[in-house]
Amino acid sequence: MPRVAAVIVAAGKGERAGGALAKQYVPLLGKPVLRWTIEAFQGAVDMIQAVIGVDDQALYAAAVEGLEVLPPLAGGPTRQHSVMHGLEALAHLKPDLVLIHDAARPLVSPRIIGAVIAALANGADAAVPLLPVADTLRRRDDGHWTAVPREGLMRAQTPQGFRFEKILKAHRDHKTLASTDDMALAELAGLAIVQVPGEETNLKITASQDFAAAERLLAAGLGDVRTGFGFDAHRFVAGDHVWLCGVKVPHDRGLEGHSDADAGLHALTDAILGAAGAGDIGVHFPPTDERWRGAPSWKFLDRAANLVRDKGGAVTHCDVTLICERPKIGPHREAMRAKIAEILKLHISRVSVKATTTEKMGFTGRGEGLAAQAVATVRLP
Repeated sequence: MPRVAAVIVAAGKGERAGGALAKQYVPLLGKPVLRWTIEAFQGAVDMIQAVIGVDDQALYAAAVEGLEVLPPLAGGPTRQHSVMHGLEALAHLKPDLVLIHDAARPLVSPRIIGAVIAALANGADAAVPLLPVADTLRRRDDGHWTAVPREGLMRAQTPQGFRFEKILKAHRDHKTLASTDDMALAELAGLAIVQVPGEETNLKITASQDFAAAERLLAAGLGDVRTGFGFDAHRFVAGDHVWLCGVKVPHDRGLEGHSDADAGLHALTDAILGAAGAGDIGVHFPPTDERWRGAPSWKFLDRAANLVRDKGGAVTHCDVTLICERPKIGPHREAMRAKIAEILKLHISRVSVKATTTEKMGFTGRGEGLAAQAVATVRLP
């Protein structure tokens, strides 16, 4: 069997997507675009080499945590430079075949990956997914719109696959060019290129609206929608602050608990675990375990979200209600939403934090403690 490598090109800044964060690190259903992309190749190839931005080490490490990938490389000033860096790094591993793929195509299917590999295994020098142009094309010349014949026009997608030594030589021979894909270099090198059918769903995230389209397509593959509920309560003790939804809130009392007693995050953790059918917070973080004494509760929530991701799913929405007379939650609400969104890798619009009282009734009404309840929506394959 041929040894197959994948080069994932993730060095761009994604400026056309319009966000402060490079598009390959923007979350889709709670997972960065780049993680979706790399996960698509796991099990289909023998090694994965990502080429990233020079300042993106921390973002990359967080995105691929737990995945089996080669150490990342810094990209160059152009896509072609970045691909060549990846190919040169793989040379000592001597793969037979290589697939070169844009990180901004997170919905690449097993069918396309398999078709490209099969074409190369059957003797092709290069294999490229292509789609015919369906729309009517127009070009503006001298103030007038003229029709452009679309017969024979095709849209090239990735992954583009090649015999490793041949595409490496093509890059070395034409390294001064600024090609936008590797098919162009294969043509210059005279390689025999085979077409495999592309897919409309293998979209490339380019503009801001593409994120919503990608999320809709990903969600369609996660058809098992589940809802979980969580509840937690803690007693007030001596202290000068409380932790609520990951935020340190000044108060004339503290909360009693084995960890940091963050009732909001505890309730949300239980909601996610419940939706995933994965027990409760006490199963995963028992109060008898000294490792969790005084531990920050964001670790519990992060672990619950990772359990969902390990199942191939995603947390898509959460709603936390804090129940207390004091402290007042309003001044801290947005900071709490932002913190939960950060932990779960969700857009803040998918996070709700509310507060209510019990009109002086019960233990919360008497100021003996506070409580929290949470609802989480999880999508699983």
